[in-house]
Amino acid sequence: MKTIGLIGGMSWESTVGYYREINEGIKRALGGLHSARIVMYSVDFDPIEKLQHSGDWDATADILVGAARSVEAGGADFVLICTNTMHKVADKVERAVDIRLLHIADATAEVLVREGVKKVGLLGTAFTMEQDFYRGRLAEKYGLDVVVPDARDRQVVHDVIYQELCLGKVRESSKQEFIRIVDVLRSMGAEGVILGCTEIGMLIGREDTPVTLYDTTKIHAAKAVEWALRPLECNRQ
Repeated sequence: MKTIGLIGGMSWESTVGYYREINEGIKRALGGLHSARIVMYSVDFDPIEKLQHSGDWDATADILVGAARSVEAGGADFVLICTNTMHKVADKVERAVDIRLLHIADATAEVLVREGVKKVGLLGTAFTMEQDFYRGRLAEKYGLDVVVPDARDRQVVHDVIYQELCLGKVRESSKQEFIRIVDVLRSMGAEGVILGCTEIGMLIGREDTPVTLYDTTKIHAAKAVEWALRPLECNRQ
């Protein structure tokens, strides 16, 4: 089994889910008392959040590059950034280390393509929904047609993520708003909806709507388990 490197803390509420999902995946695969080999660097999210909203992505990249180098030095064979939004700087992080980065959008897109999805809704922070680093990758690399909510609903989603979910607050009123927005995306032709922020799975799940939801935390973690259990050379292709 290879060692998984995790860059977490953005927020730590969702990083808990990564740790649980990865260890449960290893236990299912290997049985007994097996658990995952993990090296984790958990950042302080507050300064990163301020840099995000001020638009200083170079400074956020510097923080994550330092974290990636730390998990590499700690023996990680590959690394995950445990958040969708910070994949805006994923290329810079991957170039800074000699281990491969498991990109969350790639892991998610592979599931969508396998299930035959052509048009998909995307929920996440405003950065993820509006900027090209995530939507563009899904479209250009995998041929997916990605739709997002209108400006008002994008702001609702963004505010709930930062003002509630990242603080561990799960409110029924926000849950109902997200369910409504998922239904709007369905009416726009989405065959499923990507929960493109690692905290959204704390709020809604597949039991809450007939629309198929793709929880990126679970998908990313499952792919990490797959990589951990296959020959190392496969991860470098």
